Amino acid sequence: MSDILATLTSPVILFFVLGALASFARSDLNVPESVSKGMSLYLMAAIGLKGGVEVAAAGPEPQMLATGLAGVVLSFSLPFTGYFLLRRVGGLDSCNAGAVSAHYGSVSVVTFVTGVAVLQGNGAAPAGWMVAVLALMETPAIIAGLLLARGSLVGLGKTGNAEGRGEHSVWREVLLNGPVVLLVGAFLIGVLAGEDGFAPLSFFFNDLFRGVLCLFLLDMGLLAARRLREAQSLTVPLALLAVVLPIVNAAVALPVCMMIGLSGGTAAAFLILCASASYIAVPAAMRLALPQSDAGLYLAMSLAITFPFNIILGIPLYVWAVQMLG
Repeated sequence: MSDILATLTSPVILFFVLGALASFARSDLNVPESVSKGMSLYLMAAIGLKGGVEVAAAGPEPQMLATGLAGVVLSFSLPFTGYFLLRRVGGLDSCNAGAVSAHYGSVSVVTFVTGVAVLQGNGAAPAGWMVAVLALMETPAIIAGLLLARGSLVGLGKTGNAEGRGEHSVWREVLLNGPVVLLVGAFLIGVLAGEDGFAPLSFFFNDLFRGVLCLFLLDMGLLAARRLREAQSLTVPLALLAVVLPIVNAAVALPVCMMIGLSGGTAAAFLILCASASYIAVPAAMRLALPQSDAGLYLAMSLAITFPFNIILGIPLYVWAVQMLG
């Protein structure tokens, strides 16, 4: 219970709550877009670098390979559960159900970064190679979502939009998504540089990290609350599913952690990945591949409901679940 309370009262979480409350109160508090993008670049570079340095120090591990494989399988499989619930409970058509389900199989980098910061604050830092697992889990869910929406691989890359962008544009958006490219690139730089190469950068990428994360989550709180206020196609069943789906995904991932033998912090980070919902890479891909799907709906669910739920309540819940099972 003390760990849950410590998580809920962490400045990282409270800054997100502050941003959301300010937005709901119609405050003029605002973070300039250029500053927000700069903080995002910093966070991706920092988490990638530190993960790479840890891998360089520890060397490759069998658990890393097993967790990476499990992550790919779950990323591809979880959208099928989401699709079924979105069709039966949410009442969505196949196109929108496929588009939304892809978000709940893929991962949220910011949720992961926040979870890692919370775990480190609680003295349960996950393995650095979890950054590589995150990168592996980005794409399979997009493929599964498109298969569910269209029923086959036929026309997988044909967007049908006015600009006529085809297969190359879709796969470029999926595989060369900016945050993931920076995260993976920084991870590889960290592996090559090692602890000695990282030491001169430690103050900038290590000591300042939590402060920048607090300000970034303040901006994310403002954005999430704004999206929720603007949501028009969001029904009560869909809003409930935006909370249920991450819990279901975490429940599916928990026995996988036990089979692999992941330690507390790493197991919690894996649950956070499986429970998160993408609101950057997948929306970009869906705009190209499924332009007829409702962008307002999947952004409202993933960004305005699932993201705040995971940040405020989900992360403590997943950490508690790992602790209860030892």
